[in-house]
Amino acid sequence: MKRFILSALLCALPFAAQAQSAAEFFKNRKMTLITSASPGGGYDQYARLLARHLPKYIPGSPTMIVQNMPGAEGIKAANYLYASAPRDGSVIGGLQRNTGLVKFYYPDNAGVQFDARKFIWLGSTQQEIGFFLLRNATGVKGLEGLREKEVTISSTARTSPSSIYGRILNELAGTKIRAIEGYEGSQAALMAVERGEVDGHISGGTSAAFRARYRPWEKAGEVSVVMQLGMERDKEYPDVPTALEIAPNPTARSILEIAFVEQVMGRPFVLPPDVPKDRADLLRHAFDEAMKDPALLEDAARMSAEIDPVSGARINELLDKVYTAPADLTQRVRDLVQ
Repeated sequence: MKRFILSALLCALPFAAQAQSAAEFFKNRKMTLITSASPGGGYDQYARLLARHLPKYIPGSPTMIVQNMPGAEGIKAANYLYASAPRDGSVIGGLQRNTGLVKFYYPDNAGVQFDARKFIWLGSTQQEIGFFLLRNATGVKGLEGLREKEVTISSTARTSPSSIYGRILNELAGTKIRAIEGYEGSQAALMAVERGEVDGHISGGTSAAFRARYRPWEKAGEVSVVMQLGMERDKEYPDVPTALEIAPNPTARSILEIAFVEQVMGRPFVLPPDVPKDRADLLRHAFDEAMKDPALLEDAARMSAEIDPVSGARINELLDKVYTAPADLTQRVRDLVQ
């Protein structure tokens, strides 16, 4: 009889755990936010901002600590979250914006041990929009001007957004953009524009530091934003077209939409796969609410961190669309990126 009772109790334990509500699970829970960035950088900044404000929207008053796990351009942290991190909702990951597409662009990369579509994306604190800055001294204006005259842009490497977007525009829109590669970083690339070493620069994003650097030149009439690289127009430049808007045909637009998915992902946060749905739903809702929190917005403003959130559901939808793209379109995008 005792054995029967003990057996019944043991069998009931999993069901009792499943019956535990999400609110009960998070009560006084110690949560971890693992960021793929090193301390002090932009991704780390957003991770710590979220860790300060997200817990207040999670029932049960949990606490949250940030753990840095840099390596392999974010892949180390993504691999850990996918394969080793607890799948109970106690661990959140902060990834880099290109992590979701790395397996799409480089399907044979053995170091990528995760399926980005199986992460539960909480959302992004910011979506990026790249700017095409051009010196006014070139006399080039608009798409037609870029098709008629070669312009040089500064870039760090062939694999940087500057070079990739330049190649895509040349291939799809007939522009004549030549990347001068080898600059150490975005600030060095912008300095090349300031010194007149190159005609312009195509950015992968528009951080506060980036905007602060070029705005004096813009006010002085030395440079202009001639195109935007993203899914939508930046609020500061409502009259400057995006590359999507000048795409010459539906195929070109589809290629650009794939290339700009990582722009939308901006500063993304995820849960490992298989987190119980009620806990995942609770955390997604908490993330959305935190993005509207006046205290978080004030905190972000002090840090010059832009908040332009994207929902986790939208990120999952975009990734599903990318990874199910027709084979011929997929290969063309890979050829352009590599």
